[in-house]
Amino acid sequence: MDEKNNLLGIIRTSIINLEMDNAINAAKKALESGVSPYKLIEEMRNASAAVGEKFVSNEYFISELVISGSIMKSISDIIKPHMVGKETEYKAKAVIGSAPGDLHDIGKNIAVVSLMGSGFDVVDLGIDVSPEKFVDAVNNENPQIVGISALTSSTMLGIKQVVEALESSGIRNKVKVIVGGAPLTDEFAKSAGADARAKDVVHGVKICEQWILS
Repeated sequence: MDEKNNLLGIIRTSIINLEMDNAINAAKKALESGVSPYKLIEEMRNASAAVGEKFVSNEYFISELVISGSIMKSISDIIKPHMVGKETEYKAKAVIGSAPGDLHDIGKNIAVVSLMGSGFDVVDLGIDVSPEKFVDAVNNENPQIVGISALTSSTMLGIKQVVEALESSGIRNKVKVIVGGAPLTDEFAKSAGADARAKDVVHGVKICEQWILS
């Protein structure tokens, strides 16, 4: 048990300290030694919270979030084969994609992994996601949250198209819509029909958690 707890501690601290190799090696050893994949997910949640605190305190910046997100994505990929046929208790489900025409995915990817690390089941729709694909995802996945990212002033207009498609399909009231991206403002988010704008990834995760608790 001490060895297993030690490996879990290494995973947590390695993510926080942005040590990719150490985190991945410890995750592999933990699974080989019989540690439940859910324990690894729990450590990722703890690490994600700690990284978020460092970001809020300006000790970490976007570049550090990118690295920690990459580490957690790699560990998640290692864990998945060990969870086949098993049910995980998630806080809620979210579908996330870049707005129609938007080919950027760095911010979206960080949001996906950060939400996963915080206990959400996340469906990543990718980049340049059409309104129809968002609608299909809501119908097929039954999420509580829809996340839309846009990193340019031209593609941010696609957010309104997505929200309008959800409305015309009669499913807008089934989900909370959160948007994020450098050019977005609270005023734009409101005018586009979104429920909230995330000023950064940490802020976005907190909003989603508050929605689930309310």
